[in-house]
Amino acid sequence: MKYLLFTLTLCLPAVLLSQNGSKDLTFEEYDPPSTLVVPEHPVTRAKYPFIDVHNHQFRMPSQDLKALVAQMDEINMGIMVNLSGRGRGETTHLDGALNNIRQSGTSSRLVIFTNVSFQGIDDPGWGKRVAKQLEEDVAKGAKGLKIYKSLGLRNTDASGSRIAIDDPRIDPVWAKCGELGIPVLIHSADPAPFWQDHDANNERWLELKLRPNRKRSDTDPVPWEQLIAEQHHLFSKHPQTTFINAHFGWYANDLKKLAGLLDQYPNMMVEFGAVIAELGRQPRYAREFFITYQDRIMFGKDSWNPQEYHTYFRVLESADEYFPYYKKYHAYWKMYGLDLPDEVLKKVYYKNALRIIPGLDASQFPK
Repeated sequence: MKYLLFTLTLCLPAVLLSQNGSKDLTFEEYDPPSTLVVPEHPVTRAKYPFIDVHNHQFRMPSQDLKALVAQMDEINMGIMVNLSGRGRGETTHLDGALNNIRQSGTSSRLVIFTNVSFQGIDDPGWGKRVAKQLEEDVAKGAKGLKIYKSLGLRNTDASGSRIAIDDPRIDPVWAKCGELGIPVLIHSADPAPFWQDHDANNERWLELKLRPNRKRSDTDPVPWEQLIAEQHHLFSKHPQTTFINAHFGWYANDLKKLAGLLDQYPNMMVEFGAVIAELGRQPRYAREFFITYQDRIMFGKDSWNPQEYHTYFRVLESADEYFPYYKKYHAYWKMYGLDLPDEVLKKVYYKNALRIIPGLDASQFPK
């Protein structure tokens, strides 16, 4: 009887918890407000006008661009680079977007990168044909080339074989970009944890649980390390072409490695779209990295939600401590501000982009 009473006493807290539902609280639901009281300096408008080199506006041929620019003004965005120039590959989409920009009088604020299709890569004249298309797109007004992650992950040739990122059949395209003086913003692979076991040791466990289609493996399609190696080989093969490595090349969580890559590939720039959470959890090390490589880093976001930019500004500009990221499945940890020096901020916000992307209107930015 004494043992039974003792057991019931031990179980009592669990019984009480089950009555108010807390016992069944999941990791996804557990997100309590912090009780920490520290100075807060939310930043809803960038200190300097900035250029977002990684954005997507899929409806640009038909959308109200003046309304878009008005939203940009609210957060002090000077120029938006729309990487989805050809949409699904149609020339009409690019022409429509460029025409809408001209007719709306927003050409100083909105810039387009074009895209290429790898369909027909087996044809002997494919490389020359696509290089010519690229030249024509630039003549129309495109300022660069965006390569989607489908290259390396999903694109296949006529035999059904995966097209590698450094496939020599694409060399004429990269060479043409160098000749034209336009940058290539390239997204290769995805975060390395997507290739790791989906278990308690995976830092992206929650993201993979909520979005299981993002899970990869060494045979789906190849190991992560192989994709990254192909990308780096591409950089080395085309030293005269400038590449903007999207998402910090998926090394925002290993800045020592990324520093080595920047040293190795002088034609590689980086942008931090969708990885600001990685930087915000290592403020001292990241600050040192930004200062050291201030000429190689560009501002990127990857999706258009004006309120989400506030977290980017706060990480870059403030010295705030322990503030939340806006997507728990990307970062269940808290952010800290890098408090970057003004000259570094200017380079990251606009000076580097003005140097790398041809034909941008520099008159709207401070000297």
